[in-house]
Amino acid sequence: MKTRDLAYVALFAALTAVLGLLPAIPVAAVPITAQTLGVMLAGAVLGAKRGFLALLLFLVLVAVGLPVLSGGRGGLAVFVGPSAGFLYAWPLGALVTGLVVELFWRRLSVATALLASVLGGVVVVYAVGIPFWSLYGDVSLAAAAGGSAVFLPGDLVKAVVAAVLAVAVRKAYPVIERPRQEATRP
Repeated sequence: MKTRDLAYVALFAALTAVLGLLPAIPVAAVPITAQTLGVMLAGAVLGAKRGFLALLLFLVLVAVGLPVLSGGRGGLAVFVGPSAGFLYAWPLGALVTGLVVELFWRRLSVATALLASVLGGVVVVYAVGIPFWSLYGDVSLAAAAGGSAVFLPGDLVKAVVAAVLAVAVRKAYPVIERPRQEATRP
């Protein structure tokens, strides 16, 4: 990785931490936070590899005890609580978002960036988070899945914001490099 790539990774880890300064909305055992917007933006702006690394770095910062999660939480205890699966899913969500953005790179639009953000930042995050919520929250899988419906409107709004910002950044300052074979074509 180049120094620039490391700076992008650190920047988006920091952005996710800053999004944690916005107050969480407590919902049962898992709060609604703005930090999933950081997941979507990292993947959509940085691409799969750097987006994954940015969220992985963020989770390392959480693990060492920095209070960068919403509500000033941090430390190892958050990795065995009801919201643990959502945290584990963040790097994977950024990875999937980045893969879809890279797939549609030549014709990236708000619609395709929205698709990427929803697949990575909602579908992947819920697919990992809900079973962990069920396990650590001592509720049935159906109850955890039903309880997660409250997150959906806000996550869809975050996906739209991420899509609009990703397309704007791509046009103004493309962070994701085009694959070499595309760069040589006329």
